Amino acid sequence: MTSPFPFSAIVGQTAMKQAMILTAIDPGIGGVLVFGDRGTGKSTAVRALAALLPPITAVEGCPVNSARIEDCPEWTEIGSKKVVSRPTPVIDLPLGATEDRVVGALDIERALTRGEKAFEPGLLARANRGYLYIDEVNLLEDHIVDLLLDVAQSGENVVEREGLSIRHPARFVLVGSGNPEEGELRPQLLDRFGLSVEVRSPTDIEERIEVIRRRDGFESDNAAFMKRWRSADTKIRNRILAARKALPQIVTSDAILRDCAELCVALGSDGLRGELTLLRTARALAAYLEDTTLTRDHLRDIAPSALSHRLRRDPLDEAGSATRVARTVADVLG
Repeated sequence: MTSPFPFSAIVGQTAMKQAMILTAIDPGIGGVLVFGDRGTGKSTAVRALAALLPPITAVEGCPVNSARIEDCPEWTEIGSKKVVSRPTPVIDLPLGATEDRVVGALDIERALTRGEKAFEPGLLARANRGYLYIDEVNLLEDHIVDLLLDVAQSGENVVEREGLSIRHPARFVLVGSGNPEEGELRPQLLDRFGLSVEVRSPTDIEERIEVIRRRDGFESDNAAFMKRWRSADTKIRNRILAARKALPQIVTSDAILRDCAELCVALGSDGLRGELTLLRTARALAAYLEDTTLTRDHLRDIAPSALSHRLRRDPLDEAGSATRVARTVADVLG
């Protein structure tokens, strides 16, 4: 099986890569929404990041990737207490997925052959402690969106049907991608994404040539290509792990909290999730940069990704959301 494309070998797309790294440092940020052109490396980046991260430890045979035997749900039938290492899961949620496939359902084969009611886990169970990736997220059916909203808020999947009452943890980094020309995302789901970035096809000829060169190298001599980029990927992995440890020690002053609040009020962002996401993301950035104190520079850097998708839309404002955020950041933070 061919390994995913190396994360460090992705050409350009700095904002997208930074957003994904920060959610890997602090999954509580709430995931990443990537809107833009097709063929710009959106799905490549999420699979590359998951492959770059260290494997998780999980109970062998546990359908929800529990780290300890005591964390395995009661409905599971674990035949072993052995803890094994497995890659960070990346689960695709197809547009046409049924509700049963997403949340899980009655195991029909077992019910017919053995006359027993048993639960067959869905995609949310498999994504626990990993990534749930939705391509063309803006085309997702409304009832599936409602399910994701419930799970994203609680971190738990609850299934009650056919006489079954099942609960299991469902905590994952939600990554969605899509083309805004094909439809808008429901505001309720849009607000659940911690960060939002836009990606564009590169217009620089040399950059496009480098994309072609690297992709061709990956496909024509995979072993040599992976060896070439292994060191760079290892450096990113080590920085992510170091940032996770440093995150609780980041010093945050009251002045920075005031900056977060004033910035969100000036932008007119809905609710209070903007301030909280901005703060968490800025802390993750500071930890990744090996800074010990949160500063305005961190807020300036991350504000467009954390706040652009939370603004009330003004049909008379021709400037994009990111441009509006950048202007307001300059006015508020100097």
